[in-house]
Amino acid sequence: MIRDHRPYFIKRSHLRFQHWYTRHFVEPQFASLGKNPSFIKPWHIEIFGSPIEMGNYGTIFAISDAKVRLSVWSTGKGKGRIRIGHCCMLCPGVRIGSAAEVIIEDSCMIASHTYITDCDWHDIYDRVSTGKSDPIWIEPNVWIGDSAIICKGVRLGANSVVGAGAVVVDDVPANTIAAGNPARVVKQLDPNKAVTARKEWYADPATLFSDIARLDKEMLRGNTVRHWIRHLLFPSRGD
Repeated sequence: MIRDHRPYFIKRSHLRFQHWYTRHFVEPQFASLGKNPSFIKPWHIEIFGSPIEMGNYGTIFAISDAKVRLSVWSTGKGKGRIRIGHCCMLCPGVRIGSAAEVIIEDSCMIASHTYITDCDWHDIYDRVSTGKSDPIWIEPNVWIGDSAIICKGVRLGANSVVGAGAVVVDDVPANTIAAGNPARVVKQLDPNKAVTARKEWYADPATLFSDIARLDKEMLRGNTVRHWIRHLLFPSRGD
């Protein structure tokens, strides 16, 4: 599909349905979920265990062949927790598993198929045990690239970037870029350049949401119900 053929009111109705589905079916599975979540296809989000928390303005994209899975498997003594801060974004296929604690601070962006786990889940010798676990701490405004793996016990410093496909087994300092397997720092961020965080996008939510609605109207201008149904039943080249 080259463009969105839906009339504006159809798209808005679909967005309202997704919001209702999120609040009715998904939110009760969180220990807490902040205001104005934007969950795309929330029926493909899988939540298991508790406590799992997410702050305000959380964004999750999920699709049928790349579900987002947040799982807590407690090993007892109050262990096992996932806490995601404000204005964070999780893309399709993200998996986060916790037997100890996974803390993701504000404005973090986690790309598709990233795996974050604070536990080995099996011991090298005792294959029926959960193995070693150690908390993960991801500081504000971290960007984790596609298909990266974040292993137990690491801390990702503020503003750091983890390259696509990286396997992180050691701490990543703030304001650096790490890549490779095992991941190593390959670049320092320029201290003279400001880093814009996702939370700044939400600094004026009312204006932001109004602007998005206005852009949607412009993008979908001229789409009619008849044209949309024709596209669904008889798609043609250029659609």
